[in-house]
Amino acid sequence: MPKPRRTTEEQQLLERAAQVLPGGSLGNHRLDDEYAFIVKEGRGSRIWDTSGNEYIDYLLGSGPAVLGHAHPDVVSAVEEALHKGSTFFTQNEYAIALAGEIIDAVPCAEKVRFTTSGTDATFQCLRLARAYRKRDKILKFEGGYHGTHDYAVMSVAPVDPPEFPLPQANSAGVPKAIQDTVLIAPFNDLEKTTEIIRAHHDELAAVIMEPLQRVLAPLPGFLQGVRQLTNEYEIPLIFDEVVTGFRLAYGGAQEYYGVTPDLAALGKIVGGGFPLGAVVGRQDLMDAYDPASSSDFHVGQVGTLNGNPIAAAAGLATLAQLRQEGRYERYHATGRRLKETLQRLLNEAEIPAVVSGADIMFDVYFTDQPITGYRSTLSADKGMNKTFDRTMLESGVLKPPGKMYVGMCHDERDVDATIDAFKAAVESVRG
Repeated sequence: MPKPRRTTEEQQLLERAAQVLPGGSLGNHRLDDEYAFIVKEGRGSRIWDTSGNEYIDYLLGSGPAVLGHAHPDVVSAVEEALHKGSTFFTQNEYAIALAGEIIDAVPCAEKVRFTTSGTDATFQCLRLARAYRKRDKILKFEGGYHGTHDYAVMSVAPVDPPEFPLPQANSAGVPKAIQDTVLIAPFNDLEKTTEIIRAHHDELAAVIMEPLQRVLAPLPGFLQGVRQLTNEYEIPLIFDEVVTGFRLAYGGAQEYYGVTPDLAALGKIVGGGFPLGAVVGRQDLMDAYDPASSSDFHVGQVGTLNGNPIAAAAGLATLAQLRQEGRYERYHATGRRLKETLQRLLNEAEIPAVVSGADIMFDVYFTDQPITGYRSTLSADKGMNKTFDRTMLESGVLKPPGKMYVGMCHDERDVDATIDAFKAAVESVRG
């Protein structure tokens, strides 16, 4: 299949991006030079580049646009709020209403503190836990992504993973002092995780985890085992639900898997496509944000755009859509059809591969090994992934590397076209 055509205008924009942006990108999703494009607009499940090429979008802004781009209800809510003022740096009715909706939905949420990003939300969760436990060390899981703060970039994608629980910084510029406060455990290995926590429980301020780590689903009993262990030692358990919040279920992964943490970080969907994150959790932990709390417990936290009324209005409009009867059942059914069809096509082509993740968020690993933790993903052939993803793009489907976000916006026409693209991509990989 031919590569998408590029107009002179788009080529000039790409060249300008290379001049004004490091690496020619925003630091987010970026395609190889010969496939790079500039997004001009998005509507529903589709985006168009500056050259006029149309794509079925499974990036969805890295997840926030679960309803699709420019959803009319979200646009209307934002327009109404915008006419009242864009920011106030104080309480506003939209933020208060959104906090109430979050508390009603999320099992662990007794209080809410807004941030403007998921990175800030996970960072704040760790700070709250350290204030509460009066300890410095945290435990995270290898391969887990919690944003880009210094604690989060430990062992996200170690090239030569050290022995557990030693961390490896995956970014330059991280102080060694920070690295010394992070322990690493293997996701889905309850025995090893138990061993590490038992050995270091008195040093730990918190355990932080993605309940669905990237596209690695938790094995039966794993989340429950971690919850039981952290309860035993009274260590706050933090769920990073920036991705899974309001996606796996209305109450997030906590509802979906039936495991309630002490704190959780939210983002993406909850802001309706606008910059918004949130820290939610038990009141005794969240009380650290109250200025009336004792000086050795109080955690100061402010942000110019925290609880921004425009973002909160977009979030409220999005959540109203998600509460519609049968929405999640249809959503999972759409994703399940795509995920199961892709696995079937790979099996029929006799290509060793595992389609890993949840119904509505998955990717393919080209390997004959089971995929359960980060180290098992290292057996996969990344070159085959690149061939697969490029063929999908040539077929008019934007499937980002690492994670394919199915949205509630994807309809039967999208699914049929995507399955046709799967068939072409499987053939391309088979050669």
